[in-house]
Amino acid sequence: MRPVWVAVLVTAWALPRVARSEGSVRIGVINSMTGPDAPIGEHLTNGIKLAQEELERRGIRVEVVWEDDASRPQAAAAAFEKLATRDQVAGVVGPYTSGAAAAVSKLVERHRLPTLLPTAIGEELTRQGNTWLFRLNAPAHTFVSVLVEAALALERPRTLAVVFENNEFGASIAKMGRQYAESKGLRVVSSLPFPANGSGARAAISEVKAQSPDLVLMAAHATDALSLMRQAREVGLSPMLFLGAGAGFSVPRFAEEQSLSRGVLTSTQWTGEVPWPGAKEFAAKYRSRFGKGPTYHAACAYQAAIIMATTAAGVGGDREKVQAALRRGIWDGLMGPVKFSDYDGFTNQNNHVVLVEQVQEGGFTTVFPRGYASRDAIHPFPGWK
Repeated sequence: MRPVWVAVLVTAWALPRVARSEGSVRIGVINSMTGPDAPIGEHLTNGIKLAQEELERRGIRVEVVWEDDASRPQAAAAAFEKLATRDQVAGVVGPYTSGAAAAVSKLVERHRLPTLLPTAIGEELTRQGNTWLFRLNAPAHTFVSVLVEAALALERPRTLAVVFENNEFGASIAKMGRQYAESKGLRVVSSLPFPANGSGARAAISEVKAQSPDLVLMAAHATDALSLMRQAREVGLSPMLFLGAGAGFSVPRFAEEQSLSRGVLTSTQWTGEVPWPGAKEFAAKYRSRFGKGPTYHAACAYQAAIIMATTAAGVGGDREKVQAALRRGIWDGLMGPVKFSDYDGFTNQNNHVVLVEQVQEGGFTTVFPRGYASRDAIHPFPGWK
């Protein structure tokens, strides 16, 4: 038993102080680089690469240890263990999905490794009292409340139906959506899960059609978003408004399928039209570099990488000092003001503004809140082409 005990003791002692060599800082990234969410994961990867380049210009060399979890919680947990022990990183950015983030959140305190979630919106992720876990983006309740508020500002709905992927992300959106809708006097007529990756969604959509709801709130990643809309068209589902909870409803491919996506409202953490410092420049640089516009995932990942890397570099990669600096720091950049605070049961949660975009003319335009809108919303849902 003694050799095992000695090995653990030495590892624990070594962890906080070996994450930086002279003139550089090492951080880990866990992302959905393959698997069903790879189209969105690509945007996170691109955002972090642009952050690396920006940091190099500032004189900070960032070594990124990339880990692909393929959106699988077990793979994310294994990747985190590797980053915490073998790779000796100063901090971690990611994972992308709420399910993977939930798996990682159970390990963060044990390894005392600062971890910054850029996009995972599961409501409970930052409600665990975990002082080593930080979140840049807004949680699920804000993501859905802004959609309901937009719908109430545009129409006079009385009923709402929810269709969601049967996973951590979808369940969190559905729960918060039901609660907020009911608090606003809406009657929730159905709340139906379907297996991720498309199978089984047709039955849920058909059941929603039978309820004739005024609003349909949907939570889905990647290809499932288009699949839901395709099946909605096939069964003739045509509510006052379709509401998409970001994720697969906020990527360029969704907007380009105009016959399916026209008029859909989607919540977003960021747009290239916001007045936050560097937002427009980031959008232009991203489009020039990658040949397409950035999603909010790219902007969130960029800002998270900037915050983690500059913080770690400033304290020599010492994990204890990184955690303390993240808790007291304030930043202002392309995601607007960032401050990790404890409030309303959350720990280390940034109180971020969420916006609503609408698919118009094959692209996204900001339509709510009014102070951020670049164009009026088209309403009610214009029908199927």
